[in-house]
Amino acid sequence: MATQETSNFSRRGFLKASSLASGGMLIGFNLFTACKPKAEMPIDISKLNFADFNAFIKIAENGMVTIFSPNPEIGQGVKTSMPMIIAEELNVSWKNVIVEQGVLDTNNYTRQVAGGSQSIRFGWEPLRQTGATARQMLINAAAARWGVDASDCVAKDGVITNGKGEILGYGDVVTEAASLEIPENVELKDPKNFTIIGTGAKNVDIDGIIMGKPLFGLDYKVEGMVYASVLRPPAFGQTLESFDASDTKEIPGVIDVITIGEKARKLLNSENPGWSVKLCNSDKVVVIANSTWAAMKGKKAIKAVWKIDTPLEDSASHDTELLHLLDGNKFRTMRSDGNIKKAFARADKVLERTYESPFLPHNCMEPMNFFANVSEDKVKLVGPIQTPEALATAVSILLDRKLDDVSVEMTRMGGGFGRRLYGDFAIEVAEIADAIRKPVKMVSSREDDMTTGVYRPAIKYRLKASIKDGEVTGYQLKEAAVNGNMYGLIPNFFPAAAIENYQVDVASLKSNITTGAWRAPYTNFLSYAEQSFLDELAEVLEKDPVQMRLDLLQKVKGTKDDRIQYSPERLEGVINLVVEKSGYRTPKKGVYQGFCSYYCHNTHVAEVADVVMENNQPVVKKVTVAVDCGIVVNPLGAINQIEGGVVDGVGHAMYGDFNFKDGMPDSNNYGSYRLVRMNEAPKVDTYFVENNLSPTGLGEPTLPPAGAAVSIAIHKATGNRIYKQPFIKNMEPKEVVG
Repeated sequence: MATQETSNFSRRGFLKASSLASGGMLIGFNLFTACKPKAEMPIDISKLNFADFNAFIKIAENGMVTIFSPNPEIGQGVKTSMPMIIAEELNVSWKNVIVEQGVLDTNNYTRQVAGGSQSIRFGWEPLRQTGATARQMLINAAAARWGVDASDCVAKDGVITNGKGEILGYGDVVTEAASLEIPENVELKDPKNFTIIGTGAKNVDIDGIIMGKPLFGLDYKVEGMVYASVLRPPAFGQTLESFDASDTKEIPGVIDVITIGEKARKLLNSENPGWSVKLCNSDKVVVIANSTWAAMKGKKAIKAVWKIDTPLEDSASHDTELLHLLDGNKFRTMRSDGNIKKAFARADKVLERTYESPFLPHNCMEPMNFFANVSEDKVKLVGPIQTPEALATAVSILLDRKLDDVSVEMTRMGGGFGRRLYGDFAIEVAEIADAIRKPVKMVSSREDDMTTGVYRPAIKYRLKASIKDGEVTGYQLKEAAVNGNMYGLIPNFFPAAAIENYQVDVASLKSNITTGAWRAPYTNFLSYAEQSFLDELAEVLEKDPVQMRLDLLQKVKGTKDDRIQYSPERLEGVINLVVEKSGYRTPKKGVYQGFCSYYCHNTHVAEVADVVMENNQPVVKKVTVAVDCGIVVNPLGAINQIEGGVVDGVGHAMYGDFNFKDGMPDSNNYGSYRLVRMNEAPKVDTYFVENNLSPTGLGEPTLPPAGAAVSIAIHKATGNRIYKQPFIKNMEPKEVVG
């Protein structure tokens, strides 16, 4: 079984220290162990602009600690929780910590990304080492001044004391500490002595968010800035033939109308456009104006003629073609244990089911937007992006500029969910800025986001299990996905290794509809399919669904298969905890409970959904969640992530439906696209498995199990199994009394 990954780094390449001309100490560090081996501190830092020097910690002479966070803040809370880890080991009071957002720095860092729920997991060890090293350097400086041994000194809340009762604040010794050598070995705190980690800290930006301070991309402004609205093809498969902008140019505030697309095609045809580039192969009409209102109004007045470049696709035809893929043999096998053909041939019974999901948009609260200013010397980009380095690389190719000439400043994001992994909107504004040579911000409308975006691919899963003498002897999982599931299935998650004959196959249906990562990629629908199937399998076997999973986990314990990514012991732990806390064995009358356990994004989760029938319709009242994510750095932020994931998972499984007709989406705003309402959001009770293991992700792992738990509860309430999302559209509920 694979062991949990740890961060490896060179201490000498990892930490560097310098004194500030103005007094204080600057320590260089990398939040994601991505510090390039040759990264160097600047020789002259007397005029250092800290906004240009991300991922470093500054300790001032007044004892205040400033931490520069290099990675995008997408609402997952890393801008708060990661500095908490440093402050804990530094032994400084949290109230004396200031956190500032850094900018992209490709010279020093290689992974400034928000995605995959990996931030805390990868940052845990280097962040602790950073704080502990800084603390030891400060102690060493104080000890040297006093002429005592450093082991006789103690640091607490930014103050150093010795056995003689003498006291020095961090600010008193930072200049001396900066001149000392980096200590080779530092002692990390015992988790039982944590005073910051494990306590609820409010979001460092919350006051600014509440007060409406400029934190987000939409807030960014510079003097002389103009606004752009982009008219894109209304259907996937269309390209621009001609347009008439005469009416647009009469609208007050409209400055100009241009087209873009030539440079984008050059980027698409380059050797390495980057996986995060999602661009249509068409010219686009751009309205430049002195306000977003004028730009968007001008866009609506354009009379454009579109031609069909590739076949216009329908969701109905996708459904048929995906089913044909499942019935065919054009699969790529990702894992094959034993012999499933023999297992099925010898079976007393075979259970086979097909599960279906639609496309889904991302629905970020903040629509796509980005700022660009292109001059002869520099390309400046500012806005909400999950992959700033990939964007900088793409723009350097787009504009035929040196990568060092492209700077990216990251703003806070009003949601991402995978959509902002793709920098198509920022690439557009870079091409616009290059054409007009003015500072410009591109702003999309809600309709733009929903109809010309990137979508979760429509997917179908077929699961098949063989039963012999009352036991599961074979298990096969097939996936057919539009454009392929970009990550493929995860063939080494449960029940891999628990069933002797086990096979996972994948197939792809090519489409010109842009698809990509959606919150909890690959598992957001897979969990529902697999866990619903396991529940039905337990019913056929006449076994308790919880006990069946626990029995299967016993077969994995002690495995030598290092491909297995989940821990049977930790999965067993969350199962037992959620069963206890949810009252699963003794539900109240009229409450129907669905159980699901799942591992993804390195975290083990179990959930129980409580469903009641009201007016002959299922209503999700509560979801109980048990989570093993190791040490919980910020419980307040962690609970927010867990609750958000559950509500998102329940809402999209129940209501999310998005289809295409002749290449065009059938919804363009919330009036026609159903999201979960506030009064439909279930109560979420969260329980953590307490241990001292390194932290793992929380932004995504609680979403996938939610849909499965709800579907199983609905089955108990109505007697009907649901094989297709959204549930409300694809079930015929009938109340069951008892």
